Amino acid sequence: MASVVGDRLRLVVKVLGGLVADEVGLGARLRGRTKRDARSPAEDTDASAGSAGSEQRRAKAVRQALESLGPFYVKLGQILSTRPDMVPESIRDELQNLHDEVDVQPFSEFEPVLARDLGPDWKLRFDDIQTAAPLGAASLAQVYRVTLPGGRAAVVKIQRPGIREGVLADMALMRRASRIVARVAPRFNEVIDIEAMLGSVFDAMEPELDFTGEARNMDEAREHVRPFRSLEVPRVLHATPRVLVQSLADGKSVRHVDRAHFTDAERVEIGKDLLRFMYHGYFVHRFFHADPHAGNVFAAPGGPATLIDWGMVGRLDRRTSLQLLPLFMTLAQNDGAGLAQHWAEMGRVTPWANMPAFAADMAAFVPKVSHLSLEDMNFGVSLTTVLAKATKRGIGSPPAVSLLGKSFANLDGSVRCLAPEITLPEVFQAEVPKILFALGREFLGRNQFARNSMELLLAAVTSPEQVRGVLSDVANRQFALNIHEPRTPAAMGGQRPTRPSGGLLALGAAAFLLGRRRSG
Repeated sequence: MASVVGDRLRLVVKVLGGLVADEVGLGARLRGRTKRDARSPAEDTDASAGSAGSEQRRAKAVRQALESLGPFYVKLGQILSTRPDMVPESIRDELQNLHDEVDVQPFSEFEPVLARDLGPDWKLRFDDIQTAAPLGAASLAQVYRVTLPGGRAAVVKIQRPGIREGVLADMALMRRASRIVARVAPRFNEVIDIEAMLGSVFDAMEPELDFTGEARNMDEAREHVRPFRSLEVPRVLHATPRVLVQSLADGKSVRHVDRAHFTDAERVEIGKDLLRFMYHGYFVHRFFHADPHAGNVFAAPGGPATLIDWGMVGRLDRRTSLQLLPLFMTLAQNDGAGLAQHWAEMGRVTPWANMPAFAADMAAFVPKVSHLSLEDMNFGVSLTTVLAKATKRGIGSPPAVSLLGKSFANLDGSVRCLAPEITLPEVFQAEVPKILFALGREFLGRNQFARNSMELLLAAVTSPEQVRGVLSDVANRQFALNIHEPRTPAAMGGQRPTRPSGGLLALGAAAFLLGRRRSG
């Protein structure tokens, strides 16, 4: 493992170090241009066009570099594409084009994996396997169509040889890099906790490195999807750490379907069910598909849509999930100030935060998007706007936001492919009573009820006067819930928060420092 880490370190330092050098050089050239005086309008136009071209070339170079580094950095780049507080707009736009497709390897490269995980007689498990061309080829695995004994169609997903070790080495390197960023840029880390953010990504990616974990995710998701009749999850037929056999999804990706082949009622119901299912994942089950892009949603006229690829999932703790629910409600109810309050409570208020300014930002932003359909609004972009404003005002966002942002952005893109006329807040508000009912049942469940009772008894013992006062207020029907803004001493003093530097540069510099330390 140590040699793998060393090899990956040298490659990462070379690639990211090159990007940092290019960035410094571009910055010097742009600064040189701004010092020139007395240019004609034509020269200004040419300079502007040249600058835009340089930005596009830089953004493309970043995307290609991340793709060349492999699946972990592709996932990281996809998340960075939703972080305007870390990455400039030109690079974010290009990172949205990141794909996890690589050159197809011959099937012979995967036969040893099948033999190791399924045994030397693995061919007896299938009547046929279409080895000439895989159904899909990604950096972690290739997928082939198979026919099982008895004639049933299925797919087999086979992990690329040696990919697990490389990804684990990348994770180890990025953990070290995040600690360096925390030390050299403490103010940046106060608002954006890189190590915690990466931790949530690592946890979500873990089942992609061991298909038995992905199989468990699919089994869990299948139980949760039962109430949504227009959706289904593939059935696991066999799973080992590197081989996964599952039922074949009908139809094709919603990215390529023709809406005209579906009835309006059919495609709208699929879109709404997809939203409902994900809402229940965020707020009730606290388990959600972290990568529900259009390529992972298959649909065919006359049948349910299938949500595939459960290797990357997010899990929320109860507190974060409960805090996220009212945040969605404030957006649906056009309450910008309320959204700002709940965002701050879910995240972290730094000593230099300006909470009144953030509330004003949200009061101006939310009315512009709360009524729009998916045809006119990109929810993922809206979320990143809130994130950018929060960071600018010194409000640290919770680590889960990165994975949630990726999930949100992919979700509305998938629904837009089928039913762009759907309005997210409308679907959400209609689903809120069911969500609250499910949460109420959980609250009154045996285990949770016992915990709540114990907390009440503890409060009664430690603060009897306060409990008696509350009970008196309830008896007199004078009980009210008061919500106070987080204390922000710096905000009252008008201290202006400092915008963090580019996260990509920071990570590149950290990789360079890691290389220096290892070679020193």
